[in-house]
Amino acid sequence: MKNVAVVGSQWGDEGKGKIVDWLSSEADVVVRFQGGHNAGHTLVINGITYKLRLLPSGIVRQNKISIIGNGVVVDPWALLEEIEELKLKGTDVNENNLILSEAATLILPFHREMDEIREDAAGNSKIGTTRRGIGPAYEDKIGRRSIRVMDLKSEKNLDHRLDAILSHHNTIRKGLGKKIYEKEQVIKDLLKIAQEILKYSQPVWKKIDEFKSQGKKILFEGAQGILLDVDHGTYPFVTSSNTVAASAAIGSGCGPNSINYVLGITKAYTTRVGEGPFPTELTNEIGEKLGTKGKEFGTVTSRKRRCGWFDGVLVRQSIKISGIDGIALTKLDVLDELDEIKMCIAYELDGKKIDYLPAVVNDQLRVKPIYKSFEGWKKPTNGIKNFDDLPEKAKIYINSLEKFIEAKISSISTSPERDDTILIINPFSS
Repeated sequence: MKNVAVVGSQWGDEGKGKIVDWLSSEADVVVRFQGGHNAGHTLVINGITYKLRLLPSGIVRQNKISIIGNGVVVDPWALLEEIEELKLKGTDVNENNLILSEAATLILPFHREMDEIREDAAGNSKIGTTRRGIGPAYEDKIGRRSIRVMDLKSEKNLDHRLDAILSHHNTIRKGLGKKIYEKEQVIKDLLKIAQEILKYSQPVWKKIDEFKSQGKKILFEGAQGILLDVDHGTYPFVTSSNTVAASAAIGSGCGPNSINYVLGITKAYTTRVGEGPFPTELTNEIGEKLGTKGKEFGTVTSRKRRCGWFDGVLVRQSIKISGIDGIALTKLDVLDELDEIKMCIAYELDGKKIDYLPAVVNDQLRVKPIYKSFEGWKKPTNGIKNFDDLPEKAKIYINSLEKFIEAKISSISTSPERDDTILIINPFSS
């Protein structure tokens, strides 16, 4: 019996929601361990579309326990709104199937405002943040001044903690000529929802330890992608948390030996939302075609995603950094109508061939992709559930991709529907 961590191997939007939902049929517990409501997962189940932002993808399955770990920054109002949205679609969310870490940091209104102020002031140097307060909330967490879920239990403690955090924020706001935040209104707004939030609150590390001793299968669900990791991504055009698989242990309160298999979700081409380097980006009609057929718009922001060819160099780099054991290849069907398909197998920088993405952002912006070309299969793969039924030229592309990135392909997704998946290796039993 194994516990599995699922991470995105690119810049996010790889289709993790569907894969986690599909895997959760075997899992007993699904844990979200980092990020906030800036990253969304779209699930299509029996014709119903679910757009999740904070809640783990397992929440839409019956008899599963969903956990929001201490590594997540939580906008409490956004969480309650998302719970209500699911209830309106017939999904029950209660204290028995949702656990929220008492140690999770809260995103407050002044975090959202600070995000907007900084992004607007950055001009051409903007990061492309979703303006939901994620970065400022993580800054307060590291600065040891954040408000956590547990602080909602005591009005006296909440008052004391808000003194510390608002002293910091109001100093900055004054310097920027912005109106200061009044503590009394923040307290009033938080106390109004405190009991609704606290009813889900538990010590997650303790619950996970219990589930492990009971032999339950645990699925750790990451948000965004490894290339957005604050340490290992295309810095500074990254998110504010660690998105690599190792973060699953830290963000939920269990040892690294609790994770037995790391599954990297990988799109059959590449997309990126927001600013930053993108070596294989296609700004032509092929890029437009990929975006249109792949419906490449952000779940949370509806922003149009940039599209390009599969970057094998970057995915291989992600695999090594995150210790990925196997790949779930998604959106293969988006390539069905193309005459030619390309895969990046190296870069050229200042006349030299290199096999990795350099750390310096100026170099990342200057690298030129070196491609290997494949003949398109020009046949539909949508809905295929058996590898042998795939077109031969699609198999050639898949096999070449697998060999180059140096990781086994464990499954192939051929549509957004939950059951349209070719299973090659089961991560829970491999």
